[in-house]
Amino acid sequence: AFSSTCETVEQPNAQSLDLRGLLSLPNGTPVDTSSPASSSSLLNRLQLDDDLDGETRDLFVTVDDPKKHVCTMETYITYRVTTKTTRAEFDLPEYSVRRRYQDFDWLRNKLEESQPTHLIPPLPEKFVVKGVVDRFSEEFVETRRKALDKFLKRITDHPVLSFNEHFNVFLTAKDLNAYKKQGMALLSKMGESVKYVTGGYKLRSRPLEFAAIGEYLDTFSLKLGTIDRIAQRIIKEQLEYLVELREYGPVYSTWGGLEVELSEPLEGVSACIGNCCTALEELSEDMTEDFLPVLREYILYSESMKNVLKKRDQVQAEYEAKLEAVALKKEDRPKVPTDVEKCQDRVECFNADLKADMERWQNNKRQDFRQLLMGMADKNIQYYEKVLLWELICVSSLV
Repeated sequence: AFSSTCETVEQPNAQSLDLRGLLSLPNGTPVDTSSPASSSSLLNRLQLDDDLDGETRDLFVTVDDPKKHVCTMETYITYRVTTKTTRAEFDLPEYSVRRRYQDFDWLRNKLEESQPTHLIPPLPEKFVVKGVVDRFSEEFVETRRKALDKFLKRITDHPVLSFNEHFNVFLTAKDLNAYKKQGMALLSKMGESVKYVTGGYKLRSRPLEFAAIGEYLDTFSLKLGTIDRIAQRIIKEQLEYLVELREYGPVYSTWGGLEVELSEPLEGVSACIGNCCTALEELSEDMTEDFLPVLREYILYSESMKNVLKKRDQVQAEYEAKLEAVALKKEDRPKVPTDVEKCQDRVECFNADLKADMERWQNNKRQDFRQLLMGMADKNIQYYEKVLLWELICVSSLV
């Protein structure tokens, strides 16, 4: 199973792994730093470049139509998962099933079991702080729907995970719960075939390229965590300011009713404050719904990559221990046992799959953060353009 997986994965270019930071492109492509006419035009130009990858897709999956279910024992949300495909593994060209969060969690666990050498995309966190976030609110459900949709699209775009039999079942089975209870005897064989030993082996040292990946992931997750905390603090302060601003505006309108001569300019000030409230509310919503989820996803993504790296280390440590045991034999030229050769195959498979997934992850990260930062720049530009009305209306009112 390991060797077949390795044959399916593209071999990455070692130079494509850029471990220097967020501002560098993974493939080393030089970036034009001249100021564009607008951030949107630059984003469109860069997106066009990414679309020219020559890939032909034959599997499309979307998550939409969340519905609330109230039962005697529990209340939960299900999402419609729609699949369109031309692949021969599917009996029909289109499927539509409903899944809840725990079904997505089941899928991810099965992918981790059956594809231990690959990076499995993260799911949005299941639990929320009670009293702080209403998990049945429209905003929360929509944020989760987007995250689940992205989770399935990441799997769909993967050259190995998208062909996993568990993924096929998740997309097509009408009653997934009944399928789980059956034990999935056929699919469990595949999981058993790729199990690896996690005994008390200790790795001497990581190869330099994987040590560099580990250091990069530590730094990356640390920096993103800092950005996430600061962004949340900024949003909190914006919302507190918004509360004050909403109380501030009507005061001028009330004042204008008492001062006939000043009524027009005072009403102008009140209207401007109202426009500022609307603009600030939109900016805060954009940061909450679009900016923070991407940061959180990549923090979880880096943790997933670290877990794959640890699995690789465990297999390498096992291989080193077996080699050392063979070397200690008194035979002049001991024959390498079959189990040692199999362990070596697992190490090579982990190396190839991890490097390929790291390259894919870097490319996705480059594109996602480019869109995220360009979008954030556009939203801030739009916010300040709306706030400029304050100056225009107030000045015209006082003249």
